[in-house]
Amino acid sequence: MKIFVTGATGFIGAHFVNSAHEAGYEVVALRRPGSKPRLELFREPCWVDGLLDDDIKMHFENCDVFVHLAAYGVVSNSNDWGGCLYWNVLSTFNICNQAYEAGIRKFLIAGSCFEYGRSGERYQFIPVDAPLEPTNGYAASKAAASVMLHGWAIENNLHLQIMRIFHVYGEGEADSRLWPSLRRAAITGCDFEMTAGEQVRDFIYVKEASRQLVKALSFNGIVAGEPKIKHIGSGHPQTVLDFSSYWWAEWKAKGVLRPGVIAYRNNEVMRFVPQIEVE
Repeated sequence: MKIFVTGATGFIGAHFVNSAHEAGYEVVALRRPGSKPRLELFREPCWVDGLLDDDIKMHFENCDVFVHLAAYGVVSNSNDWGGCLYWNVLSTFNICNQAYEAGIRKFLIAGSCFEYGRSGERYQFIPVDAPLEPTNGYAASKAAASVMLHGWAIENNLHLQIMRIFHVYGEGEADSRLWPSLRRAAITGCDFEMTAGEQVRDFIYVKEASRQLVKALSFNGIVAGEPKIKHIGSGHPQTVLDFSSYWWAEWKAKGVLRPGVIAYRNNEVMRFVPQIEVE
């Protein structure tokens, strides 16, 4: 099977390309001119240099599935509303529609847990039909894209899966995030100052997240015109402190883990955990 992937040089995208190649898929991948993968690829895909708003219809030839992992505002610029709406909604529709016009009828779209926003705080385990109440430009644009593509897939009788990804960590993650920061301190022998770490999250290792995305490429049970929303998560919620303590011990850190030194952010979310579908 031949798949077309956006966001293939990103954190999750690069792992996904590796997992897809391991599973025997042929991969065509879009990349911004000059961009490089965040980790080493086992095998190079067939690269297409371009942007989401370019005319690249000719590159979808003979592709069976369109996989959209690219997003704007994930790590920075989350409140650049103009940029988020342009790239995550308008440009996303542009490239999806090009794929449709080229004959692709199966679409796998990476959504975000942050689409739920404030509504997610009201649930012990967030269901896929929880209201979307995003709180910044990135989350709002991803929510808008989900709603848009949901209706578009129904109208055009397409096979669509929207995979809302929860808290992913691992190799290739942005340096400013928790896991890379923790790892850097552990390796260099420094102490690690953090909040009290009582927040509960569903942390999923990036290789497992990419495996779940690749598994979804089979489109088993997905009916044309009936979009499916799924969660990508581990199904094992834990506190930030437990997560940090596990990895601190795993890396045999020489420094000291120092919870409670840093204050919580204003309006800190104390629990944000998905309901995971049992297959």
